[in-house]
Amino acid sequence: MLRIINEKAAAGDIGSEWIYVSIAGGPAERFGTVTRELLRLRDWLLAHGVDSFAMEFTGVYWIALYEVLEKTSIRVCLVNGAHVRTLPGRKTDVADCMWLAELHSHGLLRPGFVPPPEIRRLRDYMRLRENHVAQASTHLLQAQKALELMNIKVHDVISDLAGVSGQRMIRAILAGERQTEVLVGLCDARILEKTRQRLKDALEGTWAEQHLFALRQAWRGWEFSRELMLECDREIERLLPTLPKSPELPGGPLDGGPSRAKPRSKNSPQIEGLHRKLLDLVPGRDPTLILGIGDQSLIQLISEVGTDLGAFANKYRFTSWLGLAPGKQNSGKRQRNRSRKGGRAGQIFRVLAQTVGRAKDSALTAFYRRIRAQRGGLVANKALARKLAELYYDSITKGMRYVEAGMEKGEQRYREQATRRLMALSRKLGFSLVKDPDPIPAT
Repeated sequence: MLRIINEKAAAGDIGSEWIYVSIAGGPAERFGTVTRELLRLRDWLLAHGVDSFAMEFTGVYWIALYEVLEKTSIRVCLVNGAHVRTLPGRKTDVADCMWLAELHSHGLLRPGFVPPPEIRRLRDYMRLRENHVAQASTHLLQAQKALELMNIKVHDVISDLAGVSGQRMIRAILAGERQTEVLVGLCDARILEKTRQRLKDALEGTWAEQHLFALRQAWRGWEFSRELMLECDREIERLLPTLPKSPELPGGPLDGGPSRAKPRSKNSPQIEGLHRKLLDLVPGRDPTLILGIGDQSLIQLISEVGTDLGAFANKYRFTSWLGLAPGKQNSGKRQRNRSRKGGRAGQIFRVLAQTVGRAKDSALTAFYRRIRAQRGGLVANKALARKLAELYYDSITKGMRYVEAGMEKGEQRYREQATRRLMALSRKLGFSLVKDPDPIPAT
């Protein structure tokens, strides 16, 4: 029988209406989920001397109770329900909380990572902003569909319908303008140098009333979503100076050369001096020197994992938490791959890997292409995402500044390694390698 490590360890099973709590596997108590009941649960735990409380982080029900308990002396332990192997017959909420409490008293539950309150606040703003970005994209597609139904082919001539020229034309159309010459005159001169006649032909539509109505509603939705995005940007801008900074580096920061902000995308936060403000949160470090990571992706990563990665013992634990580490399960002589599911932070690195994989002069791109040729695009994307995550971890925890080596240097290193492997294999088989003085150039 396992020894009880902590007799004052409690656990709870949280639902939308009721919370069942047990101390060290003892009888369960039931509490409600309204604020008054959460405070009563807090006082009940403190009265029984509970110093550690475990609960599963499923859905959003746990957040309110977590915020109440984290202000006390009780250590809150969030666990992944998939990691808890229940015994037969423990299928009710009451039995679940007793089983969790028993496991917690034996020290068998592994706590999950939860960022500090200020970072969670930034995360809420960023996730809300991402919802507005998705809604704006949906409204823009609806506007493009309305134009297509009127046989107005503007999006075939102008790449970005939400650009300055596209916005001018759509607002003029909604205001009642129908003359193609007037609409074309609203475009930027650089667009008209080669596409003036194409744009005039594309603006000759049917102007059906129902489709104009759909265009008006879609455009109003797009403008409203953009306004909500700007409101989120103002809240994020006020919050940034209050966020906790990364711990000081041992030995001081490393000199990695001048830092420079990368070009912003149209959906990136509209915050003045964002690059400098983000670097102030990670003094002595500059993760934006890593290929693919800009200000927008950096603030997304900070909102998900914070500025202190000390909760992860090494970069391998970090990539495992992100769901980017290869999952293997061994049982006797059997070995099989097991998929790892990561959260939003892991998805950010996957998106960055797609961008880096399309770069030109990059050693990381060469790495992606080699893996893709051997294992396919999905495996290559995950492998590159893991490499980017490792570089990010080293940059935050050790101050290592990454300077892009370039594809040629990376390929040269790969050729040297391949040559050594071929020479070792040839000696093993009794052959010798001779370098071709006039090699055939690669096509």
